[in-house]
Amino acid sequence: MLGWASFKHQWNEFMVSLSALADTLRQTLGILHKKDIQTASATLGHQPQGTDILLGDDCAAIPDGEGYLLLAAEGLLPALVEADPWFAGWCAILVNVSDIYAMGGRPIAVVDAVWSRSAEASQPLWNGMHAASQVFNVPIVGGHSNSHSPYMALSAAMLGRATHLISSFTAQPGDVLLLVSNVHGKLHPRFPCWDAATEADPVLLRSHLELLPQLAETGLCNAGKDISMGGIVGTLLMLLETSGCGAVLEMDRIPCPRGLTLQQWLVCFPSYGFLLSVRPEQVEAVRSPFLNHDLVCEPIGHIQPERILHLAAAGESLEFWNIGRDPLTGFGPPHQPAPHS
Repeated sequence: MLGWASFKHQWNEFMVSLSALADTLRQTLGILHKKDIQTASATLGHQPQGTDILLGDDCAAIPDGEGYLLLAAEGLLPALVEADPWFAGWCAILVNVSDIYAMGGRPIAVVDAVWSRSAEASQPLWNGMHAASQVFNVPIVGGHSNSHSPYMALSAAMLGRATHLISSFTAQPGDVLLLVSNVHGKLHPRFPCWDAATEADPVLLRSHLELLPQLAETGLCNAGKDISMGGIVGTLLMLLETSGCGAVLEMDRIPCPRGLTLQQWLVCFPSYGFLLSVRPEQVEAVRSPFLNHDLVCEPIGHIQPERILHLAAAGESLEFWNIGRDPLTGFGPPHQPAPHS
């Protein structure tokens, strides 16, 4: 039996105020930090000159013969690097792996950049990265190291390849919004990270990730995005922004791991979590492979034309974010210039 419960029961029991929850979510760092991306969009626009590459997806998708090279990069939260360097090293691989698979690709190799106060201080970072690279079968092939830094820092970039893409630019009004996640895990004791990976069977983890490129190759999914540190709501905002759409997110239909409140779950990085935008007639075909692997794949809302994200629960609805008026990242649809903040 799946280790999750619909939040509808918690909502009714605790009478959570939708407006109070919305106010809290608007102030979460995971969402507010996404506005930092506007420093890139204001300079680069939505498409590098002379290329077919759209900016704003989980990876850069570079046309390459009959498919695409995928290039992803992530920097780790400095507080996490300081407090739990092994887990930070692990996450440096995991977050890039998730970005590659989210777009329908398979990872090839990773490079890293490590800053530390000493060689000894860097060892837990290396141990975490090495462990994850073995689990996800992605070799570390190069990078940069500095053991004479006044601070600890870590970033990594990953190369992958895809034959078919799952992009965040192609959600369509009328699509059903599906949440895919693995709720078998535990919450990190200090950071909003749901750990469904470090103690799991590596073969099982790789089989779960492989479902994404398999889905891309079926053509059944209109659009999708990896759930990042912006959580479910922040990630949905980014998907809607690039697609030029809005959505209704049905809060009381969101599956939540047992033992977590909805508010905790909404701001988590979920280890394995994706939002998929799917035509109604394709929903069951998309859900089936995930459910067969004891994963969550549940409808939690729908895409609409107006560029506003509405939150709904227990018969109540409110406007959470007007994307057309207040861009989050500044990376909009290809036919529109990137808004400047």
